[in-house]
Amino acid sequence: MFSLMNKNTALTTTLFKDFTFESAHYLPYVPAGHKCGRIHGHSFRVRIELTAKIDLYTGWIMDFAELKAVCQPIIEQLDHSYLNKIPGLENPTSEVLAQWIWQRLLPNLPLLSAVYIKETCNSGCVYRG
Repeated sequence: MFSLMNKNTALTTTLFKDFTFESAHYLPYVPAGHKCGRIHGHSFRVRIELTAKIDLYTGWIMDFAELKAVCQPIIEQLDHSYLNKIPGLENPTSEVLAQWIWQRLLPNLPLLSAVYIKETCNSGCVYRG
């Protein structure tokens, strides 16, 4: 048992893992002439967060390797792809992409608490279900 905690002191904690992928897209519903209406690419950053009480035996929420194994197939589907061609991502805004990832992860990650998407160094969104 993790020595710093007992069943009365196990605190709720958030665990996260970051992923990256490269993809192209365009936004079909922006006003005419908007730069995002043209095909362009991003180096996306995704952060997956899980929130729960730390397991008293292992001292963690989830093994990082297990978290990666659950997320990696989704990241691989997005990497070096044309997002608009993926079902459900016909209008691939950061907001839509975050929800799309959430919907695919939640069945295997019931502790999922947030999906962060960054499409540039200083622009992104977070979806919390």
